[in-house]
Amino acid sequence: MTERFDCHYCKESLFGKKYILKEDSPYCVKCYENLYSNTCEECKKPIGADCKDRHWHETCFHCFQCKNSLVDKPFAAKEEHLLCTDCYSNEYSSKCNECKKTIMPGTRKMEYKGNSWHETCFICCRCQQPIGTKSFIPKDNQNFCVPCYEKQFAMQCVQCKEAITTGGVTYREQPWHKECFVCTACKKQLSGQRFTSRDEFAYCLSCFCNLYAKKCAGCTNPISGLGGTKYISFEERQWHNDCFNCKKCSLSLVGRGFLTERDDILCPECGKDI
Repeated sequence: MTERFDCHYCKESLFGKKYILKEDSPYCVKCYENLYSNTCEECKKPIGADCKDRHWHETCFHCFQCKNSLVDKPFAAKEEHLLCTDCYSNEYSSKCNECKKTIMPGTRKMEYKGNSWHETCFICCRCQQPIGTKSFIPKDNQNFCVPCYEKQFAMQCVQCKEAITTGGVTYREQPWHKECFVCTACKKQLSGQRFTSRDEFAYCLSCFCNLYAKKCAGCTNPISGLGGTKYISFEERQWHNDCFNCKKCSLSLVGRGFLTERDDILCPECGKDI
C-alpha cells in the first residue's frame, strides 16, 4: 500500500501536485495561500506563493539534485529549484535525535530544546513507552515519563510509601506528604500547625494536652508547658501562673509566701487565723 502524502490542512492528496513546506508540514498551494499569504492592497486577493506561472516539458520535470522524474510524485521547491522528497529531506529536513534518520516532511515529530525526534523515537528511557504529548521530565540528557521519574528519583512518603511530587514535610529527617503528616490521636493535618511528640508520635497541642498534660489545681485545664508556658508546682500539684491565687482574697501568690489549708492555698494575711 502506498504511503499517503496529504496537505497538512485540508488532507487532500499531494501526489502529482505542487505543495509548499512550512515548518516541515506540507500544504497545497490553495491552503497555503489562504492561511499564510499576504493580501494585495489593491485587489484584496491573496498574493500567491508563486507570482508567475512556470511550465516544463514532461521530460524536463525532474529533481534538481538526483535528476529523477517528478511526474506524478510529490516534490518541494527550494530557492527556485524543484527537489524530490528524498533529496529535500536529506538536504533540509531535521534529523531524529535518537535514531539519527531524517524526519520526513509531513510526518509527526516531537521537539524539545532545539532537538527533534520521530514520534516513535521519543520514548521514556526507563519503560521504553512513547511519551507523545504527555508530560515528561528530562534528567541527565534522558527523558522520563512522570510515573517512571517518580519511581526512580522522587522521595517516598514514610507513611503511605507513595512518591512525593510537590511540597512535603520533613519530620525526624523523614519525608511525609502534607496530608499524611497528621495528629496520632485526632488525625488532623499538622503541616503549618504547632505540634509536639511523645514516644516519637506526633500530636496536635490540643490532643497532647488532653492525653498527657498535668491539670491545673485551680481551673482543672491542662498545663501544656509548651512555648514557655509558666506554671507553679507544689507537692505534686500544679497551677497556671494566673491561677496560683489566694483562695479567699484572690491575691496572686506567684513569688510570695503562702499557706495551705487542705486543698486550698492562702496568702499569709488570710491564713493567719488558721
